[in-house]
Amino acid sequence: MTADNIPLPRNGIEEAYTRLIQTLFDALKALENQAAERLSDMKDYYTMWVHQIKTPIAAMDLVLQSGDSPEYSELTENLQRIEQYADMVLCYLRLDSDSSDLVIREYDLDGIIRQAVRKFSSQFIRRRIMLIYEPLNKRVLTDEKWLLFVIEQIISNAVKYTPSGAIEISGEAPLTLCIRDTGIGVAAEDLPRIFEKGYTGCNGRLDKKASGIGLYLCKRICNQLGHQIKAESNGTGTIIKIALETRALEIE
Repeated sequence: MTADNIPLPRNGIEEAYTRLIQTLFDALKALENQAAERLSDMKDYYTMWVHQIKTPIAAMDLVLQSGDSPEYSELTENLQRIEQYADMVLCYLRLDSDSSDLVIREYDLDGIIRQAVRKFSSQFIRRRIMLIYEPLNKRVLTDEKWLLFVIEQIISNAVKYTPSGAIEISGEAPLTLCIRDTGIGVAAEDLPRIFEKGYTGCNGRLDKKASGIGLYLCKRICNQLGHQIKAESNGTGTIIKIALETRALEIE
């Protein structure tokens, strides 16, 4: 009988298993640390990339503002879309970050809405879409930057899918923001899934430009802010409602 064939005492077997388990655990932990480090490096790189690319975007926007022609307007609109996609990347990275950059305060809701409307004012004019909006005169407990991102995404979708007609921004009691459009609407079978990651629906697949990320990010942001977002459509228009009255947030 060789030494390898000699049975180990019971406590010896337990010690061997313990050492094996500890070795496997240490190896798994090392792999997790390596993966976390690579993910952190990737997030840092893309965050830096987004901030860097915004500089030439701003420079090109200044140049385009000096022109006054349909071509310049179309280029400006496409440049705004590039900037919006860059903001979506930054938003995506920050939502998964361990550190929260939420600044929860009481804000004038009309002030946030006006910022979003100004951003798309040229598109309203070029596409001849009517904007129906009366001041809501409400204050809301939220994060201004994140709520602005949500409203911009919704208006962007409304403008994109409204060939003609109007977009209306209004309120419902007690504190719900409603953004209505007279666009192509959302199919009934798509409504329950439009906030899912990557889901574009029938109209999105026809458009071939939809990413299925914008509304997904809106849903995640609203969840973090304690807001509720939902969509309604009768097939010839869409209403996005953001309920702002329920809170579980701390004021900074």
